[in-house]
Amino acid sequence: MTDTLKDRVREKLLRQRDEDTGRPTGGGGDDQRVTSIDEDLALLDLAGDDTEIVERLARKYWVP
Repeated sequence: MTDTLKDRVREKLLRQRDEDTGRPTGGGGDDQRVTSIDEDLALLDLAGDDTEIVERLARKYWVP
């Protein structure tokens, strides 16, 4: 299994959402930070592996 930047960004986003909500993925309610993470996850799902979107999200969430 390859460890692409997109995979690492997704892992970081899911971990961040879990930490912010205190429960496993899903259902952030009205918390704007969780809503932003959910939006970024949706954007990541639409992005190709080596696109500027993935690069931008990696910088935003400090993913090496």
